[in-house]
Amino acid sequence: MSGRGIRTRIGAVATASLVGLGATLTTGPVAAHAAGPDPLAQYTDALLYSTPLPTFSDVRRQRPLPAELDWGSDGCSWSPDRPVGYNFLPGCHRHDFGYRNYKRQQRFTAASRRKIDANMKKDHYGTCGADFACRRIADLYYNAVRKFGGPSFAAARAALDAEIARQEAGRRGPG
Repeated sequence: MSGRGIRTRIGAVATASLVGLGATLTTGPVAAHAAGPDPLAQYTDALLYSTPLPTFSDVRRQRPLPAELDWGSDGCSWSPDRPVGYNFLPGCHRHDFGYRNYKRQQRFTAASRRKIDANMKKDHYGTCGADFACRRIADLYYNAVRKFGGPSFAAARAALDAEIARQEAGRRGPG
């Protein structure tokens, strides 16, 4: 099967999944809970953990269920989106999707954060293939989100901003 045929098939499967999810979501929360696990959470998890990264990027461009899912992203935050030419942006988009939607769905815990972060590393490794240098950069990105992502990030960023302001004030000298 050609690449185009595969993409068409994946698109059809994604569309069918979205239609099915939309039908489930419109039946209301009582029916959804009576039927089993939350379909929006299941769909979020499928996009995060079961969907190939290029397919996730295709779905992200369509931005389905905008009232239910947060598709926003700041890319790779304060790190380059394409360090030394490696395109980490799609993995960062999926990472942001995970954080934002787990928070929105009130499922963001230390364990889910670890899993979302590990998935970003896996996505970046997929971008790298066997390239050793690229994988070391992916490790740096992973370690950065482990250290600065999540709830501790705001405090770390505030401390960094305060230190920068202090140093800049010291360079200017007295008023």
